Amino acid sequence: MNARRAPDRVALAASVLARTVLLLTFVAVPAAARELATVVRIDEATVELRRDDARAIDVWIGTAPERDRAATRVTRDATARKLRVALPAETRRYLYVVPRGGAAFVVGERLVPLQQGSNFRDLGGYVAADGRAVRWGRAFRSAAMPLLTDRDYALLAAMRLDSIVDLRSLPERELVPDRLDDRTGALFLSNDYPLSDLMKHMGPADGEEMYAGLEVLLAPQFRMAFRRLLADRGAVVVHDVWGQDRVGCFVALLYDLLGVDRATIRDDFHLSRTMRRTRFELPDLRVVDHPGNPIVQYYAGKKAGGEYEPEALYTPSGASHIDRFLAYVDRTYGGSERYAMDRLGLSAGEIAALRDAMLEGRLGPRPRRPAVGR
Repeated sequence: MNARRAPDRVALAASVLARTVLLLTFVAVPAAARELATVVRIDEATVELRRDDARAIDVWIGTAPERDRAATRVTRDATARKLRVALPAETRRYLYVVPRGGAAFVVGERLVPLQQGSNFRDLGGYVAADGRAVRWGRAFRSAAMPLLTDRDYALLAAMRLDSIVDLRSLPERELVPDRLDDRTGALFLSNDYPLSDLMKHMGPADGEEMYAGLEVLLAPQFRMAFRRLLADRGAVVVHDVWGQDRVGCFVALLYDLLGVDRATIRDDFHLSRTMRRTRFELPDLRVVDHPGNPIVQYYAGKKAGGEYEPEALYTPSGASHIDRFLAYVDRTYGGSERYAMDRLGLSAGEIAALRDAMLEGRLGPRPRRPAVGR
C-alpha cells in the first residue's frame, strides 16, 4: 500500500543467471523466459497452455500439484504453442506436460480463479538459478478475503491448506477478520503490532525506500511463514490487505532465497497491478461502527469509491519498490540468506531444506515418461 496515495497520510505505505545448459536441453526458450510454460484462464471452463517450444507433448490433468497416477490424459502429441484445455474454474487442477525426449513438468494457473477474491496467486513455476522450478501448490499469496463465496471456500478447502499467515496489524484485522481458517481448518498465525509502528517503518517520506524496516517489524510473521513451509504439512497462504506490499516483501525474500533471479522477482511483484480486484478487498465499512480505530476512515473512504486503482508500485524516481527493498536488504544484512539467518534465526541447514521443500527436482531429459496414468 502506498501511503502517499492516502489523503490524510494515515495509510499503509507495503538474473536468474541466463538459462543454464541443463534447462535448455529441456525446453528451447529464449533467455528472457523464466517459466517453463504458463496457463492462462480464457473463461469459466477453459484455460490456455502457452509455451515457447513446438516439441510434441502429451498433457495430463490432475488435482495434485505433482505428477500422480490418478491424472487423466487430455491430449497426445500436441505441437501447438498455444493449446486450449477444458479446465473448470471451480476446482484447482494442474497440468502435467510430457515433452517428447524431455523431462515432464507441472504447470498451473498463477492466479487462482476465485469468484470474489483478489490477487490470490500460486508462487510456483518460476525457474531458479540451479535449473529447478518452484513447486506449485506449496505457497500462495493474497489480498484480504472478506467477500469470498461458498464456491471460493470450497475450492480453497480442497487445496490442502496447512496455515494462513496474516501480515496485517491488529486494527486491520479487527476491521476485516479472516474466515478462511474457520472454513478450511487451516492454522491461523499472526502477531500483533500497532499500526503506528507500521507507518514508522515504511521508510522516508520521499518514497524511495518505502519498505525499509518492514523486514524487522514483520520478522515474527516472516519467521512463522518460513517455519510452516519447512514443516511441509500443506499449503501456506500469506496475505495482507492488498496482497502486494508486505506480502511482496516476504515473497521477494523467499524467491531470493530459492535462487529466482531478481528480474523475475520484480516482474512477479508488479503482477499485483493487474491481478488485484479491488472491489473484493474490503467489506462495506462505517466509521461510526469502529470508534478509535486509526485506519477505518481510510479504508471506508477507499471502499466508498467502488473499484479503486491499484498503485503503480514505483518510487518517485521510477525505481521498483521491490528492487529498492532487495538492494536495502543487501546493504543492511549482506543479502536475503544472511537476513534469514541473523534476523529470523534460520540455520544454513534449514535454508537448504527450504530449497529442497520448495523446488522441484533438477530439470533435465528423462529416459521414460512418468507413471501418470494410461
